[in-house]
Amino acid sequence: MQTKQISGRLTFTILSISLLTVMAGAAMAPALWAVKAHFADKPDLLIQFIVSLPALFIIVTNLCFPFLCRIMKTKGIAIIGLALYIVSGTGAFFLEDISAILILRALLGVSVGMIMPLSTGLLSYYFPPRKQSRLMGLCAAMNQIGGVIATLVAGVLAKVGWNYAFLVYSMGLFVLILVFLFLPNEKLAAPKSSGGFIHNLKRFYPSVTGMLLLMICFFIFPTNFSAICVKATSLDPIAVTVIMVALDVVAALVGVVFGWIMKRFRLSVKYFAPAFFLLGYLCFAISQSIPSLLAGCLFIGIANGIGVPYLNTIASIKAGQEAATTVMPLLSAALYAGQFLSPLVATPLAAKFFPDNLSGIYWIACAFSVLFFLEVFVTRHLQSQPA
Repeated sequence: MQTKQISGRLTFTILSISLLTVMAGAAMAPALWAVKAHFADKPDLLIQFIVSLPALFIIVTNLCFPFLCRIMKTKGIAIIGLALYIVSGTGAFFLEDISAILILRALLGVSVGMIMPLSTGLLSYYFPPRKQSRLMGLCAAMNQIGGVIATLVAGVLAKVGWNYAFLVYSMGLFVLILVFLFLPNEKLAAPKSSGGFIHNLKRFYPSVTGMLLLMICFFIFPTNFSAICVKATSLDPIAVTVIMVALDVVAALVGVVFGWIMKRFRLSVKYFAPAFFLLGYLCFAISQSIPSLLAGCLFIGIANGIGVPYLNTIASIKAGQEAATTVMPLLSAALYAGQFLSPLVATPLAAKFFPDNLSGIYWIACAFSVLFFLEVFVTRHLQSQPA
């Protein structure tokens, strides 16, 4: 009985870390209007960096994560990462200088880069492969729930004051307490036989490439949907926000049942994410009617809810207990690289091939969805590789 209680506490502690990782940049997105109003004399690019800058430092820190594991134990990494998360996240509440705020945002990226590989890697370290699909689904669900909570709370706090939205990062205190109480102090350093960065990239490139393409596909939605909806429909901005939050809820619900989906559709589940992305963006591209928008959001929510835990699951099973120091940092880096690259790649392509077409960006999203589908087919079907 005691063993089950310890296992349950450990599982909840690891999953709670996933509540925080999505909040690095996304939590501040609904508050940018208030920040921009306060720093009206500053360039728009500096304000946008509040959301995008953490991703760059997450990527760099992810790639350094195996080195951290060689010199520190998991509990130390988690406590330092979470403490830095709380201080750098909430610290901006007390500042008036945009440069100082951006420095804290960079440090926030470092903190997430320290804790994100643990949120998935520890599941493969402590739990056998037969349990990992369900747990990876729950991990993705917690990630989506964290996004929903952060978006709503930050939006409300921004109405109180431009800097109050930064207080949303105080949620990290709850997770820090759990980690301090229940996370074992393990050493996760990978053996030398596991190889270096290039070796691991060659070994796990199907999952890493898949995560990159998945995030490029998905982030076309949050970076374009609200602006297009406001222009093309009669929907109130608040209604648009509710629809976007509903997509996160759908993704979270799919994550909860992902273990069942993985068992029921084991041979075909690899194609679900690109297929549902394609269906969703086709709904957006063909019509801006309310039913079409709702259907598109449903499909994209399903795609994201299946895609992330699927890639994490098959990669972690292949890597085994070394996942936290081999493939998980690579997947985390690919995830944030996809988020960062998505608007830089998709927006210019839409402007070139679909000038003056409001739905052009969605046709580009359809093209990337097809590319994602082909990547899955080539790397997993033709080569018969599990990860």
